Amino acid sequence: MDIIRGACMAIADSVPGVSGGTIAFLLGFYDKFISSVDDLLTGTMEKRKAAFPFLFKLAIGWAAAFLICAVILANLFDTYIYEISSLFIGLTVCAVPIVVMEEKKALKSHYLHSIFTVLGIAVVPLIMYFNPVSHESSVDLAQISPGLGLFLFIAAVLAVSVMVLPGISGSTMLLIMGLYVPLISAVSAVVHLQLQYVPMLIIFGLGMITGLVFISKLLRHCLEKYRSQTIYLSIGLLIGSLYAIVLGATTLDVPKPAMSIETFSILFFLLGAGILAGLQYMKKRAEKKST
Repeated sequence: MDIIRGACMAIADSVPGVSGGTIAFLLGFYDKFISSVDDLLTGTMEKRKAAFPFLFKLAIGWAAAFLICAVILANLFDTYIYEISSLFIGLTVCAVPIVVMEEKKALKSHYLHSIFTVLGIAVVPLIMYFNPVSHESSVDLAQISPGLGLFLFIAAVLAVSVMVLPGISGSTMLLIMGLYVPLISAVSAVVHLQLQYVPMLIIFGLGMITGLVFISKLLRHCLEKYRSQTIYLSIGLLIGSLYAIVLGATTLDVPKPAMSIETFSILFFLLGAGILAGLQYMKKRAEKKST
């Protein structure tokens, strides 16, 4: 079951929209996940031994599903970018009310903290505006350069930081920075033994590890002491990510126009919403059985 949970998180993390943290949240093991990561990285030896089996099973499912998704998505983006983006929008729009309902106790009577939602919404267009890479038509990760390596490292820290939040996905953050399609393509290329992409992917991996070390303890503290502010911020990031998804087609190797009413697919939007609704239904049934 933990392997399946990890696979579900990877599917979410591999696409812009909701995060793997959101999936953990919807499936009811989010607090255990954050606590286990923090215990494994900074806890006592006893806590590390207790956390490792759970996280190892999650990691197996995550790695296998992410590689499969990367290969599939790399082949679909150019042809079906608008349908895939419509699916992402369905996942994101459906996630907002689910997060609100699940956290209504933390959000209730703390309505002034909704300013964090406004902040979260503003973060996305600001990052897109001030990010130099997002304005380029293509980023070649086969070319090694110190500047791109530093940017990849910072992007990885930010991506993994939001990835574990119950909200925006790390892939959305990469999409905002103009790195999502190049990274998915690079992972797919390495799976097909095109090893010129390995150095930059290693840099990205080191950034993810660094970000995870810092964010796990910080997020655990925020959820314990400032839960309402953290959830409001996550909701804002989710809403703001819709802007990045709409502009996703402009980040392709051969840029296409941003999504419009004409290119929006209601069928794939409903499919995305249905997937999250199904996960929520599975969680409710599991909760009823446990009681």
